[in-house]
Amino acid sequence: MEIVDYLRVARRRLWVLVGVPVVAAAVAALVVLLGPQRYTATSYVAAPALVGGTAAQQYTGTQGANQFAAAFAAAVTSPQVVDQVSADTGVAAGDLRDGLTVEQVGASSQLTLAYTATSRSTVIPVLTATGKRALSFLFTSQVNIATGEVRAATDELTAATREINDWEKTNKVSQPDKLYQATLQEIASMRQQQLQMQAVGNGRGADAAAGAIAAGQKRLDGLGPKLPDYQALLAQRDGASTALSSARQGLQQARAQAQAADPAQVTSLGEVQPVSRGRALAGLVLPVAGAGLLLAVLLVAVLEQVTRSRAAAAGRATPAQRAAATGPAAATGPADAVGPAGTNGRSGAVNGRADANGRPAVLAPRDADAEPELRHR
Repeated sequence: MEIVDYLRVARRRLWVLVGVPVVAAAVAALVVLLGPQRYTATSYVAAPALVGGTAAQQYTGTQGANQFAAAFAAAVTSPQVVDQVSADTGVAAGDLRDGLTVEQVGASSQLTLAYTATSRSTVIPVLTATGKRALSFLFTSQVNIATGEVRAATDELTAATREINDWEKTNKVSQPDKLYQATLQEIASMRQQQLQMQAVGNGRGADAAAGAIAAGQKRLDGLGPKLPDYQALLAQRDGASTALSSARQGLQQARAQAQAADPAQVTSLGEVQPVSRGRALAGLVLPVAGAGLLLAVLLVAVLEQVTRSRAAAAGRATPAQRAAATGPAAATGPADAVGPAGTNGRSGAVNGRADANGRPAVLAPRDADAEPELRHR
């Protein structure tokens, strides 16, 4: 098909191409004009301290602002936040999801949270509760997690300290590692004194030093086998102490972020204003009219396809079928077929047989008195 063919089809189906979009736009306009008045307000979320900065923050790097905007938008419509806001304001969860929208201001970390509803009195409470719950969902949860880590590290350190105390009570020795080091230093000092006394000929002093060295060596022999277990307990306690220190640092950072995300500091509310019906018409009627035009084009294509299919089916009919459907003999009444040559009916015109010249023979009028004889034959 060429452009002329398309134009011809469009002119023939112009009522469809014009009527469907007009009806769709009229219905959309009626929905907007006859619907209740809607009200909207905007809450601005500006928390630059939550994005960028040190690597310990949640949102850092070149994509920090986009990540924060995506996380906040997801938190606003999350089931947990929506249920909490619904419980705080009494607005149905479905109405909250339909009325809340989040947009990022350019490429910055500033966000706009808007809510549109038919009840003017619910707009400000919903925006206030949503901002509070969303920021709490993103940052207060980090404080809870860090608090749990501190609690777990504290319990681990307490358990390790208790095991060390139990070991010292069982072995009746306190701080064997330090005792072992002190005994080694004492033996080294005694050996030096022994050598000095032997050098000056003080045999009694040298013997006393030898006795002290032997006693110290005996203590070392008793402490040596016990040190590995004790040192393992010390290593466990040191690891728990390091984990506790790290957990406390994480908790401090989480609390700093939660404080930076205080809704009273980072959010500001605009005034509630009625939604312009003209803007609503432009935002709804034009897309609906476009969708109606697309539907009309598809409908015209379907109608043309059906028309062409019927025309093709009519063109494939046999000449005998067309003659039977349109000829005058079709309306003359019943006829009984005689052989494959044709029809031998009582139509009063054509006998199914032909004469020697090939012309159809015309039936002679039948005699009413001979009819019984014919039937007898």
